Amino acid sequence: MFTPPSLRSHPRMQLKTLLNRVHPLKSFVYTEARFVDADQALAIEVVIEPRANSRPVCSNCGQRRTGYDHQPIPRRFQFVPLWGLAVCFLYTMRRVDCPRCGVTVELVPWAEGKNHLTTAYQWFLAPWAKRLSWQETADVFRTTWENVFRSVRMAVSWGLSHRDLGGIEAIGVDEIQWRKGHKYLTLVYQIDGHAQRLLWIGQDRTVKTFLRFFRMLGKERSAALKFVCSDMWRPYLKVIAKKAAGAVHVLDRYHIMAKMNQAIDDVRAEEAKRLEQKGEKPVLRHARWCLLKRPENLTDRQAVKLSELLQCNLKAVRAYLLREDFQRFWEYRSPSWAKRFLKQWCTRTMRSKIEPMKKMARTLRSHEALILNWFRAKGLMSSGVVEGLNNKVKLTMRKSYGFRTVGAIELALYHSLGKLPEQESTHRFC
Repeated sequence: MFTPPSLRSHPRMQLKTLLNRVHPLKSFVYTEARFVDADQALAIEVVIEPRANSRPVCSNCGQRRTGYDHQPIPRRFQFVPLWGLAVCFLYTMRRVDCPRCGVTVELVPWAEGKNHLTTAYQWFLAPWAKRLSWQETADVFRTTWENVFRSVRMAVSWGLSHRDLGGIEAIGVDEIQWRKGHKYLTLVYQIDGHAQRLLWIGQDRTVKTFLRFFRMLGKERSAALKFVCSDMWRPYLKVIAKKAAGAVHVLDRYHIMAKMNQAIDDVRAEEAKRLEQKGEKPVLRHARWCLLKRPENLTDRQAVKLSELLQCNLKAVRAYLLREDFQRFWEYRSPSWAKRFLKQWCTRTMRSKIEPMKKMARTLRSHEALILNWFRAKGLMSSGVVEGLNNKVKLTMRKSYGFRTVGAIELALYHSLGKLPEQESTHRFC
């Protein structure tokens, strides 16, 4: 047989050579690689055997012990696909006669416990599960949703145990509804300038739930916090005052304006219903987003509608003007002048006879100190990071098409937003 000159001085690379280079196994050898038909598709099967005179490792204590016997049937382990072909390891497990643990199955370096996925394959699937939905990842690599779930769970577990929680100075807390029926999750983010990530997830939004985060963080790291950003949910305010008393507690600007928009919407809905009952012209029909949007975000049609509304003496319009006037509050640089403006605005609003807006004014008065902290933290932290991360949370949950359990949601969110460390792997695309 003629051999090309380019190959005469170089040995032909075999699959076993490739595996020994990218996935070496101490005390084990790849003995054979062959093609097989698996589920009506071509696959590669690689046989693994222990090295001669090597002793098995006890899976409980991790010590090398005397062999007891072999299992009757070889076990199959799924490995990283090669050139679009499924790759499986085939190995006959040994049992160990351990004086401390009794007779146990040996520990192998390519898989953990009874898992039929190799650790390398799990670390290969986990990064793809960030880019694609779990089902799409399973379809692309011809595996199952359960295997992708196990891979993400392994990566998250390893990442949480190896992440660094030092140097956290600013955190943001918010809740998100993950299921109908007032099913909420409490999310805590790190919002420092150099790092924005998800730190912790807790089920429900109670005092007990939030206290678990500070227990996880520890007393020293909690005392090192400089800024805490939250909404006006009372359990959060109570826990922050107790566990992070030395930090500057800032009420999130987004949530304040969201509450004010809700007050305007309540006024509009009530007034539109009253006008309809009186049989008057329905001027507030299709006017919701005209009143809730900022002027610069209006469409041409909405801008025309708003200009028409401003000609009417309606409670909804007066509430809208109060909201637009309050926007000046965020432009102040001096906390003392901002405090003076806030008092004047609340006084005018209390005289407006618009009950939802009066309720908003009372809320601002009761949280005045925390609202003014926004100016102390201005330029040192951005509360908008919390809403940006919340949008990524919603995207992750939409991409999943609805998780059925809290555990699956937690894994997906930690995996996508936690910026968890990962093991080095040779099976990674650049």
